[in-house]
Amino acid sequence: MRVIKDLEGKVAIVTGASRGIGKAIALGLANAGAKVIVTARTVEESAMIGGSIMKTTEEIKKRGGWALPVQTNIADESSVESMVQKALSEVGRIDVLINNAGISVRKPFKDLTLKEWDLVFRINLRGLVACTKSVLPAMMEQRCGHIVNISSIAAITINYPITGLVYDVSKAAINRLTWGLAEEVKEYNIAVNAFMPENTKSDGWMMVNPEIDKSEWQTTDLWSDNVIFLVTREPQQFNGKVLTAQDIEREMEAIGWDRKGAYTKKS
Repeated sequence: MRVIKDLEGKVAIVTGASRGIGKAIALGLANAGAKVIVTARTVEESAMIGGSIMKTTEEIKKRGGWALPVQTNIADESSVESMVQKALSEVGRIDVLINNAGISVRKPFKDLTLKEWDLVFRINLRGLVACTKSVLPAMMEQRCGHIVNISSIAAITINYPITGLVYDVSKAAINRLTWGLAEEVKEYNIAVNAFMPENTKSDGWMMVNPEIDKSEWQTTDLWSDNVIFLVTREPQQFNGKVLTAQDIEREMEAIGWDRKGAYTKKS
């Protein structure tokens, strides 16, 4: 086998990259050769939960990669625009956007307040839209780009009580947005795809689900491999897909990619 730096010279933004799936994706993209803009709200680790954009950046640099930490609140449009402008001023282009940041409120429908619905949708959906709208002009001018929306298997299955209904509905909306946006921007050679991870041994899910058996939960590194696979496909040929882990497994096998790492090809 040989490792190929498929993303050498590319620039990627990862939201929610202080911990969990976002951190794993940021590390994986850097390993594959990309310069990574590490974004999230958390600059310093808290006593309650580990991880920060500074720590993710430090780990990338220790591995020989390039990373720029930018504190960003995706619920704040001005914060998003400032982050994108900083990325462009530092590296001059944006090739990949990973819309990963999100929250959940784990309550039955009867107990959810409208304020909680607004909060989850403001971050999970509106925040995703804000990030996407901010990077699109640069991608359209380049006439190339990849946008990957991190959805959830909960968008198409009943996952109660692990994720919560408001979270699940927000992820279903992301799937629909993915299909529609992919059609609108395909003429610019921009691919928009969504990936639906299953229950994951991430910092956040482990903390909010202490009582649930996690023996069959997946690792964040597995999902990182899947995302790297998506952003190394040809945009005109791999676009507008909403994929489960099993779907991506089949796609990898079809072209002979090793499952241990989405950027490791069989010789």
